[in-house]
Amino acid sequence: MSAEQTVIPAPQPILLPVAGENRFFPVRRVYCVGQNYADHAIEMGGDPTRNPPFFFQKNPDNLLSTGEVPYPPLSEDVHHEVECVIVLKEGGAHIPIESALDHVWGYGIGIDFTRRDLQAAAKKAGRPWEAGKAFEKSAPVSPLVPAEKIGHLSAGAIWLKVNGETRQSGDLNQMIWKVPEIIAELSKLFTLAPGDVIFTGTPAGVSAVHRSDEVECGIEGLGTLSVRIV
Repeated sequence: MSAEQTVIPAPQPILLPVAGENRFFPVRRVYCVGQNYADHAIEMGGDPTRNPPFFFQKNPDNLLSTGEVPYPPLSEDVHHEVECVIVLKEGGAHIPIESALDHVWGYGIGIDFTRRDLQAAAKKAGRPWEAGKAFEKSAPVSPLVPAEKIGHLSAGAIWLKVNGETRQSGDLNQMIWKVPEIIAELSKLFTLAPGDVIFTGTPAGVSAVHRSDEVECGIEGLGTLSVRIV
């Protein structure tokens, strides 16, 4: 389709870089798993022994590969949440757990920044979370690493520091719902497709960030991701 056939200019595709390569991963949708580490579920007032997985979405253009994260408006309590990110090369509905990993192209490090005050107000009112979750540049993601290079991640340290101080520290093996289960459960709700990005939850220790904070995080086997709050 030519530019003359669209009534406004078509949006630019959202592309995430591949680590060490001149290739990019095109993004379709962004899904997130809530309260997927037991200690974080408790931290947020949940019950990890009973709650089934639940999901929410961010927008593809919320993703940011590097650089600066603007402190969002209408909030005085923005929190960091470091997460392992999985990206899909294949999709489908009702994907069996046994074949779920065949759909994964690779992995990255992500931060789910959250306007906690707006999210808390939405929860109390029984309203959607988008205002608290899906704001501009709220989801930095590191360069992606193909699964064919590192295998599939089921364990490994995950951590986040603010101005050199450790705030979050855990292990991927602490996830309540593992990667194959996340994909299988999510595919019961949505028809997944190549280009989908899934944030898999965060360990305990989420807390506020402020302007000029330097945020660094990492996952064993994937490297690190650093951003500055401005």
